[in-house]
Amino acid sequence: MAAEVITHENKVFENVNHSGKTLRDREFYKCKFVMCNFTKSDLRGNDFEDCTFEDCNFSMTEIEGVGFRNAAFVGCKILGIDFTRCNRLMFSFSFENCILDYCTFFGTKLKKTHFIQCSLKEVDFAEADLSLSLFTNTDLSGAQFYNTNLEKVDFSSATNFSIDPESNKLKKAKFSAFQLEGLLHKYQLNIV
Repeated sequence: MAAEVITHENKVFENVNHSGKTLRDREFYKCKFVMCNFTKSDLRGNDFEDCTFEDCNFSMTEIEGVGFRNAAFVGCKILGIDFTRCNRLMFSFSFENCILDYCTFFGTKLKKTHFIQCSLKEVDFAEADLSLSLFTNTDLSGAQFYNTNLEKVDFSSATNFSIDPESNKLKKAKFSAFQLEGLLHKYQLNIV
């Protein structure tokens, strides 16, 4: 027998420490989470729609089957999360002032996703569709792009990226003239 799903709507959750705990069979609609700790939590099977997460910690959180629809993360620490395990039905995010180091977005559809002033060190974007996305003042040190759709992506203020134009779709992507080194790295040129 399936467990009864508990629905939360228009609620604010502040300073909840859910570190290392399991939370199942919940639907959150238009909820706000402020300074909550989900480190190493098991959130499998929950749904978050039109929710905002502010200053929350999601380091090493288990999110298999979790639905994130129009989820906004602001000032969050999201380390080592495998977003490929999420429920991909209406999968949509925005990230502002977040640390997303060592996360995986391999093969995901992230069209029009905004990454504003984020750290995306060592993030795997291989095979992903990031078309029309925005990387504003975002650090992409070690981020992996291979067979990635980067059409019409705005990288004009992104830093520390290394993208091979021959292995990715870059039509109409936007770059600053000062970022050419990030596109030509494989040729080992000395750009001065």
